[in-house]
Amino acid sequence: MFAKSFPKAMKKRFIISGGGTGGHIFPALAIANQIKKIVPDADILFIGAKNKMEMIRVPQAGYPIEGLDIYGINRSLSLSAFISNLKLPFLLLKTWRKVKKIIKQFNPDAVIGVGGFASGPALRAAASLGIKTLIQEQNSYPGITNKLLSKKANKICVAYDGLEKFFPKEKIIKTGNPVRSAIVSLKKKSEEAYHFFGFQKEKKTVLIVGGSLGARSLNLCLAQHLTILKKEGVQILWQTGELFYKNIDPEILNQEDENTKIVPFIQQIDFAYSIADYIVSRAGALAITELAIVGTPAILVPFPYAAEDHQTANAKALSSQQAAILIPDNEVNEKLIPELIALIHDDEKSKILAQNIKKFEVTDAVETIVNEIFSL
Repeated sequence: MFAKSFPKAMKKRFIISGGGTGGHIFPALAIANQIKKIVPDADILFIGAKNKMEMIRVPQAGYPIEGLDIYGINRSLSLSAFISNLKLPFLLLKTWRKVKKIIKQFNPDAVIGVGGFASGPALRAAASLGIKTLIQEQNSYPGITNKLLSKKANKICVAYDGLEKFFPKEKIIKTGNPVRSAIVSLKKKSEEAYHFFGFQKEKKTVLIVGGSLGARSLNLCLAQHLTILKKEGVQILWQTGELFYKNIDPEILNQEDENTKIVPFIQQIDFAYSIADYIVSRAGALAITELAIVGTPAILVPFPYAAEDHQTANAKALSSQQAAILIPDNEVNEKLIPELIALIHDDEKSKILAQNIKKFEVTDAVETIVNEIFSL
């Protein structure tokens, strides 16, 4: 559509800022890939936070990234948190100067913010330099940074209704959340996916994924009850997150066999989705979007400390329509394994959940978002 609008002689340049978790990074990469699909010679630079996972995942995807020394407010009551918060204004000033210099040197046509620590300084600096900016807000309840940035942003792409109470109504475009193309086009029960994990197509497979950084409650529950779940004769693919995996009890890893894989991170999540007959997951915006596309029976365990408890709101939107099973975080140890085992033995309920979650499917979000970026 835009190939004629932007011929090769007019090289376009874009900055995408943000990260911290897969929920921010993977939508950002989906946007970058769609830009390159339309304008193959476009230059794209990422701006992230040092020591966060974007500094690994973005280069792995083939894009350059600049890292900022930045962190958020520490809400604990410790002395170290107090000192850290005292330093934050000075750090933000230093970061502002650095990011302004990066933007001036790169000279982008537009700057896209996807949320995360680096998103705020980058969009503020871009707006101060008169560069067009777009916010991609994944959640039903935006964080304070995006609320403040919305005043200067040119457009705000959202996934939920009702965000005019947080953002200027005239700037909002409802697009849905962008998803990696590999997930949109994934093939269920792929032979290649089974071979990748060394699993058998004849056996049912459970995928447990607490987000890119893992989920403490899910991990502790699985660590305690893994032997019980293994007795059901299912294949288990468990993504723990990097931090939990580094400190995992060796006795748990000893339970790995041809039916049980325990990994810190699943790079090819589309393969994991392809073979999963049941999924246990957090209820972040990206997870919900992906699960709706995949259409697999799911048990959702919302992260209870998300802003305004928006993950619980996400999960309730599905559970109220019999599109997923909701288990509160504080009830995981008691209820998760019994609920999961019951679901494994209830084909009718599994079928209903799979059919209903597909009703929440949105597959063209990234195309719509990139169209809005180019329209700037």
